[in-house]
Amino acid sequence: MPKSKKAAHQINLNDPQYYLNRELSWLEFNKRVLHEACDSRTPLLERLKFLAIWSSNLDEFFMVRVAALKQQVEAKVSLLASDCRTPEQQLDEISSMLRPLVAKEHEQFEKVLRPQLAEHGINILDYIDLTQKQRNYLDKYYEEQIFPVVTPLAVDPSHPFPYISNLSLNLAVVVKNPETQEELFARVKVPTVLPRFLALPPDLGIQDNGKPAVWTGVPLEQAIAHNLESLFPGMNIQEYHTFRITRDGDLALKEDDADDLLLAIEQELRKRRVGGDALRLEIHSQTPESIRKRLLEDLELEENDVYEVDGILGLKDMMYFMSLPVPELKDQPWQAVVHPRLQRIKEPNLNPDAREIEEGKDFFTVIREKDLFVHHPYQSFSSSVVNFIAHAAHDRNVLAIKMTLYRTSFESPIVNALIAAAENGKQVSVLVELKARFDEENNIYWAKRLESVGVHVVYGLVGLKTHCKIVMVVRREQDRISRYVHIGTGNYNHKTARLYTDLGLFSCNEELGADVTDVFNFLTGYSRQKSYRKLLVAPVTMRDRFLSLIQREIENVHNGLTGRIVAKMNSLVDPEIICHLYEASRAGVQIDLIVRGICCLRPGLKDISENIRVISIVGRFLEHSRIFYFHNNGQEEIYIGSADWMRRNLDRRVEVITPILDADIAKDLQEILGIMLADNRQAWELQPDGSYIQRRPGEEVPEASSQKILMSMALNSNAN
Repeated sequence: MPKSKKAAHQINLNDPQYYLNRELSWLEFNKRVLHEACDSRTPLLERLKFLAIWSSNLDEFFMVRVAALKQQVEAKVSLLASDCRTPEQQLDEISSMLRPLVAKEHEQFEKVLRPQLAEHGINILDYIDLTQKQRNYLDKYYEEQIFPVVTPLAVDPSHPFPYISNLSLNLAVVVKNPETQEELFARVKVPTVLPRFLALPPDLGIQDNGKPAVWTGVPLEQAIAHNLESLFPGMNIQEYHTFRITRDGDLALKEDDADDLLLAIEQELRKRRVGGDALRLEIHSQTPESIRKRLLEDLELEENDVYEVDGILGLKDMMYFMSLPVPELKDQPWQAVVHPRLQRIKEPNLNPDAREIEEGKDFFTVIREKDLFVHHPYQSFSSSVVNFIAHAAHDRNVLAIKMTLYRTSFESPIVNALIAAAENGKQVSVLVELKARFDEENNIYWAKRLESVGVHVVYGLVGLKTHCKIVMVVRREQDRISRYVHIGTGNYNHKTARLYTDLGLFSCNEELGADVTDVFNFLTGYSRQKSYRKLLVAPVTMRDRFLSLIQREIENVHNGLTGRIVAKMNSLVDPEIICHLYEASRAGVQIDLIVRGICCLRPGLKDISENIRVISIVGRFLEHSRIFYFHNNGQEEIYIGSADWMRRNLDRRVEVITPILDADIAKDLQEILGIMLADNRQAWELQPDGSYIQRRPGEEVPEASSQKILMSMALNSNAN
């Protein structure tokens, strides 16, 4: 029986004990990524890829999250996390949790992956293991290609300790003057303009069985280290030790003081290239205490900031080996299918004076017939989103295109289509979010390029990031104006669309079109729109609407009806949303959450969250789509869009969530959710203590990988 409202108030659902720590939850997510690198069921090079992703994720975690905590400590801010941990406590626990994971990372590479790669002809060697012929080749290569680029930097009273740039790999070198016997210290930066791994020619990579290896070579830093005499002639090389540092990489931008947002961000980017305060020092475990102490002093770091490594530093560079031609060591290649309704779309007419004689429908006819739903990367991004904008750019009846760009690729076919549209006389307006973290430089480039051809470019709103994924095409059709919209969950980036799971809705629904128009007016003008017809828009209506949808399920249960919520997102952090989910659980609402990354909600707590289950899916594709399902007493409502349940998404970003109005699309989305909830291969179940347990198929239960099932379904739909 559902609990009474009176009983529901006997427990303080805001109590910190009911909330998991955000930072530790993120580390749990990255731990799941590391597991993929250790899982023997994963193809060998894919395991190496996951190791690189783990390492890259960790770099960003330090540059942003650890940096913020350290700033709070330095400023003596007593800001408490939702679980009431202080910044100091969080830093201590991050350090304690990370050290065994970092040790596991390098042990996995050195003792498992590296030998297995060698068995398949991929020989990542150490310099000391090279034959004399191989050394002779590399020494000559060093003299011709590396030596002119490398710069040794002395450190003495007349040469202060050099500024060491963010994520740089370096050699700490000790040399001795043979005349004075004085030991001197120097730093050599490993150049990033050169390949991190140096390949030997095929004839020098013959294996023991006499067959040529797939790849044989050494890390660049080892080639430099074994040729240090050329950098310090007349000196005796005493020792060298590799180290790597991580610095604060977040932008410290005061928007209110920036008259020109574009110029302000460009200036901040120049600072980021070298980085802010040092945060982490990675060194080999064999580094002597004298070198360790010197680096800590000069970098102004503490012992707790040191991470010891046995083996190669900077394993994110292992992504290099994914380009090797060994398909048997990778996942089966996936080619996204064209949505069945788009297979007979005719190409856009690039010549406005030519008669249209191509067979098939145009994109706008397909959307007019019925809303169109696409699921990437199972269904092609290029044949849907890119083609939609390309058709609009060349359609003689299109008057205007409006679009938001949060992240896009450097060679973007979408931006090229927008440029073509402007050149074809269309009214083109684009909001380019310059504050998209780590994509600012790319977005600045495209903003300038778009402006140069007459596109109206807006740089976002002060104090708010524009994170929504929306496009609107305005078209003249007979005696009326029609609006066609695309509302998505992912970035307009054709490259990441092959790797991220995302959803998109194409529609010419008049109310959706009117709402999207209002959103663009809010973004580009002085609109103070407070209500929308169909869309949930942050920071205006979204939070209240989600809370009311949860509350409706609670009231249905109180009235003896069924209550059910299923939600899929990247992160669940917002305390108010979590508190309402706890209330729903206590009322008897059945709740399933699919949260890829951070989850601060604790499921399975007695009298609190017994009716809440949380899974995370980590697989071949990065789960990025957001879906929200509410049972509504059998009148199901389902939504998709750009927002997670985080404070930043609900309060500090412009986000758009759309209801799915087409019953067939709603059923498709429910099927997708059901497939994911049944995953027993890539799914992990969140435990009340914040840990995760991976599901495994039993002896008599077939393996059910949701991503593989969705790939198969896409192929079958295409065949039919």
